[in-house]
Amino acid sequence: MNHKKTLFLVQGAVIAAMYAALTYAAGLAGLAYGNVQFRFSEALTVLAAFTPAAIPGLTVGCLLGNLGSPYGAVDIVCGTLATLLAALCAYGTRKLRVKGIPLVSLFFPVLFNAVIVGAEVVIVLPEGISLQNLTLPAFLLSALWVGLGELIVCYAGGIPLALAMDRTKLSKLLQYK
Repeated sequence: MNHKKTLFLVQGAVIAAMYAALTYAAGLAGLAYGNVQFRFSEALTVLAAFTPAAIPGLTVGCLLGNLGSPYGAVDIVCGTLATLLAALCAYGTRKLRVKGIPLVSLFFPVLFNAVIVGAEVVIVLPEGISLQNLTLPAFLLSALWVGLGELIVCYAGGIPLALAMDRTKLSKLLQYK
């Protein structure tokens, strides 16, 4: 295996482990699942603006973190899909920066989680899946709450992380040569 492939694999694995661990920490505090979510791990989504290894890393980390979700298999699939789509779009817009900060990249986790997880929270109930609950007002309220939590964590955690990475030159270490 060459250096680039090894670096990609290691970076992805470390990101996955950090994401899963931070999700479980938020879960222990009652903040990782439900109508309002403050997953500390979502601040790591900014890493997709620095390295392509964050795409599988965030995706696998989310899948592992969602193994503890009360929403079960639906959250494992839908939540992981939201993270994958957000990471792909964040990586695709990594060069769009405001004063060196990937603000556009940080928006995609907010958008995809608000829509996908917002719908999931309305549809999945303890007694099972119910599409009858998916009314426009219920969805919009759920999407608003999920999106708000995501917005706070992504920007309040992601911006300082991005600045610290640039300041310490860690962002240069993530790049492949």
